Amino acid sequence: MKQHIRTAEIVAVGSELTTGATRDTNAGDLARELTGLGVQILRMTDLPDDLEVVTEAIRGAMERADIVLSSGGLGPTPDDLTREAIASACGVTPAVDPDTEKWLEGLFARRGVTMADANRKQAWLIPGATALRNSRGTAPGWWVERPDGGLIVALPGPPAELWPMWQSTVLPRLRALRIGDDRAARTLRLTGVGESALVGLIGEDVLRATNPQVATYARADAVDVRVSAVGQFDGPSAANLVESAVADLMTRIADHVFAEGEAGWPEALEKALGDRRLATVEIGTGGQLAALLGPAPFLAYGEVQTLVGDDAVTAEALGRQAERVRGLAGADVGLAVDAATQGGDTRVTVAIATDAGTTVEERTAFLIGAEGRRRAAIAACGVLWSRMRVA
Repeated sequence: MKQHIRTAEIVAVGSELTTGATRDTNAGDLARELTGLGVQILRMTDLPDDLEVVTEAIRGAMERADIVLSSGGLGPTPDDLTREAIASACGVTPAVDPDTEKWLEGLFARRGVTMADANRKQAWLIPGATALRNSRGTAPGWWVERPDGGLIVALPGPPAELWPMWQSTVLPRLRALRIGDDRAARTLRLTGVGESALVGLIGEDVLRATNPQVATYARADAVDVRVSAVGQFDGPSAANLVESAVADLMTRIADHVFAEGEAGWPEALEKALGDRRLATVEIGTGGQLAALLGPAPFLAYGEVQTLVGDDAVTAEALGRQAERVRGLAGADVGLAVDAATQGGDTRVTVAIATDAGTTVEERTAFLIGAEGRRRAAIAACGVLWSRMRVA
């Protein structure tokens, strides 16, 4: 292997994927693994069990990427055709490898079964290929060193077979190569601002830049801003580029950044509350706040009430609810949230009681029903976070 492995494409083979009968979970996880090695993922593609389609996809991926990773299509049946497709894309003919054939026969002999002729194709290899033994099944993988210095790695489709092979065999081989670039990334998690509004805050010029790259993503519980960069050979490192970009962004969006990385509301509120204990009561949310916080260490008490009808409680009454649960639990902070239908959206009223007094704020959560209630809980967390971080 001479080529520096910088880019990758991932193809998943199987008509069960393209018909929706099975979801491809492997590609995203493989992409995460390769990104961690500093490799840029160019494409991820699901393909049917069609020799021509798979061959063309692999051939195209070989032209674009330094490493092509495939999953699936390594079984013994006629519709398992990844080996044939790789051989065709490379312009070579597969043949039975005696060592792999002997290994396969041994697997069946251990169970007192004669190997069927159909399994013999699982012992095929092509020039430049090495068989990757499967500790969980009868489908060996392939490690193919391409004439151009790139790689093709074929893995079995079942995750129970793919991941042991990846961890024990493929990953150590990849780490021994010249793989990846100097890459770094940070993710900022935002509340109280929509993805479209961020364009104005961040600026189109920043969002269109390529290195560092700033991208926004609407998540279930927040809007994420991901900053990523590739280090320059004769310039700043990736980490320095990212840190500089984040510092600039924080001058524009700091008031909305409640967490970083994989952290969510429980972690953000734990940091904001410090050693203070929280008691909550929620009305009309269906327990969404309790579900969001889970077994948070700062939560002293949680209560869920069901309000008949769509009329919200008054602000004064909600404030008294916050004071009540605070006193009931002997907590430092009491939070009461009420969610009520308001047209096609949900009106969210949040009361927070502390030693300094009680405040009440209103928000509007998009949509009604289950989604409106979920968003109401997130809004309550946002109000609490804003209040606690300045208290």
